[in-house]
Amino acid sequence: MWEFVADRYQQILFAGWQHFSLVVQCLILATVIAVVIAALVYRNKTLSGVANGVSAVGLTLPSFALIGLLIAPFGFGAVPAVIVVAFYATLPILRNAVVGLAGISPTVVESARGVGMSRLRTLLRIELPLAWPVILAGVRVSAQMVMGIAAIAAYALGPGLGGFIFTGLSRLGGANSLESVVVGVVGVILLALILDLLLVGLGRLTTPRGIRV
Repeated sequence: MWEFVADRYQQILFAGWQHFSLVVQCLILATVIAVVIAALVYRNKTLSGVANGVSAVGLTLPSFALIGLLIAPFGFGAVPAVIVVAFYATLPILRNAVVGLAGISPTVVESARGVGMSRLRTLLRIELPLAWPVILAGVRVSAQMVMGIAAIAAYALGPGLGGFIFTGLSRLGGANSLESVVVGVVGVILLALILDLLLVGLGRLTTPRGIRV
């Protein structure tokens, strides 16, 4: 194992960086998409129910099957990996964003409107900061989930540590096959822990002190 890692540490570090970068970029994209959709639907119970339903149903789709379906129109490489990871990353964040925005007391919104704030300014200055802890909880859940899905995306030759896992599994029983799988799995776990710690720190920096207390 140590020889395997020592001989390939640069390749492992590069694959780890690609994996981490893929997940973080897709998380940012998913957060923007989810918050925009939630802001459009949370005032309407019917649309909120549809958004929550889509989120629940979407999570039941097998990621491996979805990657396979995307290979035909988009081919192999980063494109199907980005689409799949961003899709699954959006779902938990969307649900939490709808719940967080809908859970804000109407009196708070009315007070903001009463002092002359527009609807958009109320959303940006009052509602989103109050809902942010709930949204961030969805981001943390999503981050842990898609860290594993990004590894599965290596089936479509996507970037990341999943390549070590599939390479090892494809020649299981051969030389260094087990080491390859272990490196990929352990690397994904370590990246998930690092990302979660970063998100905890982000929450402390971006959540207003009054809300944290």
